[in-house]
Amino acid sequence: MFTSDLSVNEMYCLKKLGFEPGEMVVGNSVYSIGFMGSLTSGFRGLIGGEINAITDMISSGRHLAINRLEQEGLDKGNQGVTGVSTELIQHSSAGNIEFLSIGSGVKKENVDGQKSFFSSSIDGEELFCNIDAGYNPQKFVMGNVAYSIGLGGGFIGSLKTLGRGEIKEYSNIFNHTRHLALERIVNEAKKTGANSVLNINTQIFPFYNGSSSVTEMLMIGTASHNQALGPEYTQNPVTSDLCSSELWSLTKMGYIPLKLVLGTAVYSLGLVGGITSMLKSFVKGEIKELTTMVYDAREHAIGLIEDEAKNLGADLVVGTKIYMYELSNNLIEFMAIGTAVKKVSNVSTRSEELIPQAIIQDRDTYFDNQGTSFGSNGR
Repeated sequence: MFTSDLSVNEMYCLKKLGFEPGEMVVGNSVYSIGFMGSLTSGFRGLIGGEINAITDMISSGRHLAINRLEQEGLDKGNQGVTGVSTELIQHSSAGNIEFLSIGSGVKKENVDGQKSFFSSSIDGEELFCNIDAGYNPQKFVMGNVAYSIGLGGGFIGSLKTLGRGEIKEYSNIFNHTRHLALERIVNEAKKTGANSVLNINTQIFPFYNGSSSVTEMLMIGTASHNQALGPEYTQNPVTSDLCSSELWSLTKMGYIPLKLVLGTAVYSLGLVGGITSMLKSFVKGEIKELTTMVYDAREHAIGLIEDEAKNLGADLVVGTKIYMYELSNNLIEFMAIGTAVKKVSNVSTRSEELIPQAIIQDRDTYFDNQGTSFGSNGR
């Protein structure tokens, strides 16, 4: 008798791979921010850019929790852990931070002394898609950056918001942090001998009890290995944020992902533009100044990822998404993200068709509308 948080559809897909459900596994680590850490972060916040002390602390805490989860998975006789999460819970009353990881153990039928162990950010349904497409999971990997625009950057930006258009100081900071997080998740994957990092999930959220002065950008994914990929990809693993069923379909069509490409542009409405739009908001009809600026900003963000994909020799960028965030009353961030892909001749899926259980979306049956719960792995 044991408890598993795997769904029935996940169990079905895992059964097709020769796996049986194991127990839930958990790992955690509690940190104190400390006086010196707060002092260091405050000093770096004045300068702007990455705050190394915060990045290192968060990375260390997350990795400790993940390592303990993996060790518990091994101790319980699992051959792998799926659906691994990494959460940060701030205990404001005590001034402590808890790093929490939760996953679902899986066991292999007729192991015959096999001692390999894997951890993965993807669930049982996605695992089936990835393995059927030739991508075997090795390890849960992550890359993060804690950064601040800083007082200096804010001062420069506030001057330039008098004019309408791109604020390159902000664009450069945002582009740098996003690519730095991607570089770190790739470096972590390379240490495992993987040649791909798949199902990359990107999260951006404030640090220090909702303070907007410090932000963490976190990328998590699954380091995997595909024998069909050439030896060059061991030194330069492919990266993708496509969901597993899309990855399966991509492989079926003869494509491989090359790289997760992203581009950010921060634009100012401008003092004149802001006043003009405010006045025109009293009258129905199009505000042409804002229409033109928003259109140009989106096109610029898309142009950034197209340029990156062309430099890679990609055939096209798929799964492109464009996000728009309001950073302040007069500043807007436009971010484009997608996966650059290339057609090759030597990749294929094991199955001719994808089983329906691998693409069925599981339905939640419990909802907490009070917003007071925490520590869930979000499955």
